[in-house]
Amino acid sequence: MKSSTSKGTETREFNYREIDWELRPGGMLVQKRDVGVGSSGPMIKIKVSHGSCHYDTDVPAQSTFGDLKKVLANETGLEPKEQRLLFRGKERENDEYLHMVGVKDMSKVILFEDPASKERKLEEMKRNQGTFEAYEAVARVRAEVDKLCEKVVALETTFCSGTAIADKEFVVLTELLMIQLLKLDSIEANGEAKVQRRIEVRRIQSFVDTLDNLKVRNSNPFSNSSSAVSVTTKWETFASGVGSLSAPVPIQSATKVTQDWELFD
Repeated sequence: MKSSTSKGTETREFNYREIDWELRPGGMLVQKRDVGVGSSGPMIKIKVSHGSCHYDTDVPAQSTFGDLKKVLANETGLEPKEQRLLFRGKERENDEYLHMVGVKDMSKVILFEDPASKERKLEEMKRNQGTFEAYEAVARVRAEVDKLCEKVVALETTFCSGTAIADKEFVVLTELLMIQLLKLDSIEANGEAKVQRRIEVRRIQSFVDTLDNLKVRNSNPFSNSSSAVSVTTKWETFASGVGSLSAPVPIQSATKVTQDWELFD
């Protein structure tokens, strides 16, 4: 009974086991073999040459060149699709079996990188190098703009304190900012570096607008803000009273001052 039960269990386990099939190059349908760390079968050592590097790789004797590429991917860092394998002077396809083309223990295989893949990597390296250089160039401009920003703030503080400022100071500082703007314009940038460059351009434009505004207000200190408008109105009324007897009447208080002046005259 025990023997019968045991055989029945083994039979059921065998029936439930999934079997994968594969088509051999000769056209024969056979059970698919598992290639990997736990695969059975004899192992062979293959000497792989990649430029100045050499690898001794152990794989099952009945592996394909595609299987060998997967193993080499871990050692070389090249993806299987980026690899080209040569044996006996001929490039081998992924579905070719090692043993069927004569690969044995200690056989030599040459690995080289796919030219198209290598070209893409070189282009990517150039782009990365260009991005890095653009970042550095923008950073240098940013450092200069930071220094000029301190001068803009100091100039604005001086103006707000009521101290007279020569127009030349506004002009010189604006020219220094424009020089940095030209430097940014000459930087070829892409991606994030381009975004950083745009941010600095807007920063400089903001500082230039601030300086232009300060320059105008410095030339005509009574032309801005509500209190300045009030002072300007009185000043215009006073000037009109001196030049003629018909002064403008912008507000009631200004009219009263004008009338007093006319009576005094």
